[in-house]
Amino acid sequence: MPLSVTRARLRWLVIGVLVMFVLFAGRLFQIQAVDAKAYAAMAVEAGTRKQVVPAPRGDVVDRNGEELVTSTDGLTITADPSLTAEKAPEIAKILHERLGDRIDYFDTIQKLRTPNSRFTYLIKDLPAFDARTAVDAVAEAGYPGVFTESVALRSYPGGSLAANVLGITEANGHGIAGLEKQYDRDLTGKDGSSTYEVSAYGERIPMADSTVEEMVPGADVTTTIDRDLQWYADQRLRDVVSAAGADYGLAITMDVRTCQIVQMSQAPTYNPDTRAGVDDATLVNRAVSNVYEPGSVMKTITMAALADQGKVDADTKITVPSGLVIDGWPIGDYWQHGTLKLTAAGVIAKSSNLGTIVAAEQMSSKTFYSYLRRFGFGSRTGIDLPEESVGIVPPVREWSKSKHATVSFGQGVSVTAVQMIRAVGAIANGGVMCTPRVVDSITRADGTVEKVDAGPTQRVISREAAAEVTRMMEAVTSDEGTAPAAQIEGYRVAGKTGTAWRVNPRTGNYVRGQNTISFMGFAPADNPRFITYVVIDKPPRNAGGGSMAGPVFHDIMSMALERFGVTPTGAKPPKVKQDW
Repeated sequence: MPLSVTRARLRWLVIGVLVMFVLFAGRLFQIQAVDAKAYAAMAVEAGTRKQVVPAPRGDVVDRNGEELVTSTDGLTITADPSLTAEKAPEIAKILHERLGDRIDYFDTIQKLRTPNSRFTYLIKDLPAFDARTAVDAVAEAGYPGVFTESVALRSYPGGSLAANVLGITEANGHGIAGLEKQYDRDLTGKDGSSTYEVSAYGERIPMADSTVEEMVPGADVTTTIDRDLQWYADQRLRDVVSAAGADYGLAITMDVRTCQIVQMSQAPTYNPDTRAGVDDATLVNRAVSNVYEPGSVMKTITMAALADQGKVDADTKITVPSGLVIDGWPIGDYWQHGTLKLTAAGVIAKSSNLGTIVAAEQMSSKTFYSYLRRFGFGSRTGIDLPEESVGIVPPVREWSKSKHATVSFGQGVSVTAVQMIRAVGAIANGGVMCTPRVVDSITRADGTVEKVDAGPTQRVISREAAAEVTRMMEAVTSDEGTAPAAQIEGYRVAGKTGTAWRVNPRTGNYVRGQNTISFMGFAPADNPRFITYVVIDKPPRNAGGGSMAGPVFHDIMSMALERFGVTPTGAKPPKVKQDW
């Protein structure tokens, strides 16, 4: 090829490159100087999206690490109405077909057409699979603008297991009952966030700038509950309440040495996982919130006060009249009898109101009242559960002779089940009363473990007085006592039955023929480890604490002793005279 032709082509190539450079430079000037505002507007239109990265709520586990409450993955469906408005009916139809009645068709159309909005919630807190299936169906149909956000859903693997202890969360994820409420601040984590650029169609722009703020998971709560014992007690209590047609029942088992609650059951209850049975009556934890008159279980406290003053022991002789009239009110025992000669142990074993009144006359109302307060009645126990009641102990200035008499056998004073088990637990613990609790420790997201404060302890009666009342209570479970059904083979058992008239909350009057029955007991009586309290409200008229609540105590206590490997001491029950 001639050299002149080659040079000519090269010249034209250089000219072409120069022209292209001038064109690109001019375009760049237009973008940067002339159309900068237009392109900034386009960038704003494409915009950024900030997505919350939810922090999972902490788990609640039993004393052995078994899950009681946990969190599972879920999704919330959102939309960008600027992209969905035109196809709102079509999108709503697809979502309704996939999600059914969980999402309202017409309401969804309105949300998808929200004016002047780039964001709206369509439906919150769905199982991840259900939400993903629905959103994918919308995308496959070619409709943009429907998205998902991750959420953590609360799961209760045991269903109704310990529901009134664990509690429940509301729609915003915060606890409204039980431990979910009491430890809400610890269980709640700190949400993170992810901010990224999206196109005008709401699609995330790959490789675009994004920022992430790390979330911090909630702390885990380790309870003192034993899951297997709890499950058994739940079933046993449910069966007896159902069979008896009672209004409700309670069963609590506590370690007398530490006041750790290892089981706390209520029937009827609810299922926090499905929300079945949730209402005002079942949601409340009756063991800490309901007050009632305890009946004859209170006789153990009366005798403990007397024994602490040195006025009675198990063998003290008491002449029991056939009846009494105090302040014009006739008072008798649940069985007809003439004058009886019983020991203090016999009074407790046979649950004599009259014998208890005679014994209690040895102390003034002021002294008696001070012991009730010392045992914690009329005050909160400090248990780590919400909505605890203080009970009702009338001020001593209002006490009449009849009030002194009726309080001695558990009428005219109102308690909670937790107050009652703590007070009698002090007798089992050699006269030292501790603070009931259901949580042992809290484990933070960084692995730090914080032990929960065990609460204060205090001596309320002498060790000798506690031993004397224990002897009296062992007579209750003897063959001649009111609760032989509470006996546990191989173990010494101390106990006390209770029957009290129910009070009509509207009128404040007693309802004849309606009772609250109970049984309180601890074992082994000669080296106490656990105390169990069973309460059954409004059972059939002929039911008694020993005959109905006693067998439930027997079964729950037997399992507790087995679960925790408490062996019999081998000592034989003491021979305690019941009469003289």
